[in-house]
Amino acid sequence: MEPTRIIAIRHGETSWNAAARIQGQIDIGLNENGLWQARRVGEALAGEPITAIYSSDLGRAWQTAAPIAEVAGAPVVPEQRLRERSFGMFEGKTFDEIHATWPEHAQAWRRREPDWEPPEGGESLVDLRRRVVEAMEELAARHPGEQIVVVAHGGVLDALYRVATGQEVNAPRTWELPNGAINRLLWTPEGFTLLHWSDTQHLEQQAADDGSA
Repeated sequence: MEPTRIIAIRHGETSWNAAARIQGQIDIGLNENGLWQARRVGEALAGEPITAIYSSDLGRAWQTAAPIAEVAGAPVVPEQRLRERSFGMFEGKTFDEIHATWPEHAQAWRRREPDWEPPEGGESLVDLRRRVVEAMEELAARHPGEQIVVVAHGGVLDALYRVATGQEVNAPRTWELPNGAINRLLWTPEGFTLLHWSDTQHLEQQAADDGSA
């Protein structure tokens, strides 16, 4: 089977990203910077052969996928399994609030305990990884020899990076997950291969534009 090329995008910035507030599966839209990032992603991918676009059904991912769909001439297909990790009662709280209110849970989270679940419906890292791998393998298998775009969230892309590089869910993170970054992978039935990660050249144009104004 020919490999499937995957372009994986983290959604653009939201006001909650900027405030370090946990979104999880709460449906938060993009802020102005996030909308700009989404447009820049679309422009960066213009001219690339894109067969299909799959997006988390949460608004911040869907808004990021829209400019890509415009340049690719392909519809956006919603995929609920690409949603961010569920953080249960942590959702809507800042990092500082979580540490102050639930210090033991906050420590379990920071230690990346694989089977720990945020209280009140949260999702463990093991369950998140299982969900992401299942979804990504199924989507990629539909498009051998083609290129697809997947628009999702930081937790989803973190899980995908770990799978592609053979790292456990509790390994320390040494890679970046910027909003609006372009990441590239290959998939075959043998698994995922990382090609390039965290390309933000298209987002650096803003500084150049501001400097020339």
